[in-house]
Amino acid sequence: MSNQRNTILNNCIKFMQTSLAQPCVLCAARVRGGLLCAACEADLPRLPDQRCPRCALPSPGGLTCGACLKKPPQFEHCEAVYSYCFPLDALIQRCKYGGAQELAELFATALAARLKHLPRPDLIVPMPLHPARLRERGFNQAMEIGRRLGALLNIPCRHACQRRRDTPAQAGLDLKARRRNLRGAFECDGDLSGKRIALLDDVMTSGSSLNELAKTARQAGALEISAWVVARTL
Repeated sequence: MSNQRNTILNNCIKFMQTSLAQPCVLCAARVRGGLLCAACEADLPRLPDQRCPRCALPSPGGLTCGACLKKPPQFEHCEAVYSYCFPLDALIQRCKYGGAQELAELFATALAARLKHLPRPDLIVPMPLHPARLRERGFNQAMEIGRRLGALLNIPCRHACQRRRDTPAQAGLDLKARRRNLRGAFECDGDLSGKRIALLDDVMTSGSSLNELAKTARQAGALEISAWVVARTL
């Protein structure tokens, strides 16, 4: 009878564990307490530790790369967690275009772990969307990541800058065209005088968007500017 009771109890526990589990967002294996199973989380393409402090691209010895020495970006520092390749790119696309806002928590947690030992800025400023693009998509993924990250790090997050021009998508444009496309695209509606800010976006490709936003924030008085991104295109 005791063995029968133990079997029933074990079956009940197994049923509860299974019913509370959810499918991994990448492989659909059952997982509890997260969105990814341990195997898929281990497969996410993390950037190497030795990287340029200005643009986050891999750099021997973690020294400033030649491109940043020749033409420094408008921000002083860049932090990124992942390389923008499979399967991380699929997760970002799902969050951005598939409405999977729960993935913003995953990205914010990964960024918080990367940033936990670094000095805190005064403000997180997410990459703004033009109102037309915001109506089309329904949410700003950078803001969703930023407000969760702000809660984890105890840093305020708000739209201190706006996108005043609905620029064409950057994909498919070369570097010069990207820069022309974004010229004058942003404006700041608040005073950032003396503030240390972190500009937040999901992906950094050429850095043109973040560079133009940093330039606008600098004109609004920002003292020190960092760029924080979930993923960096190599």
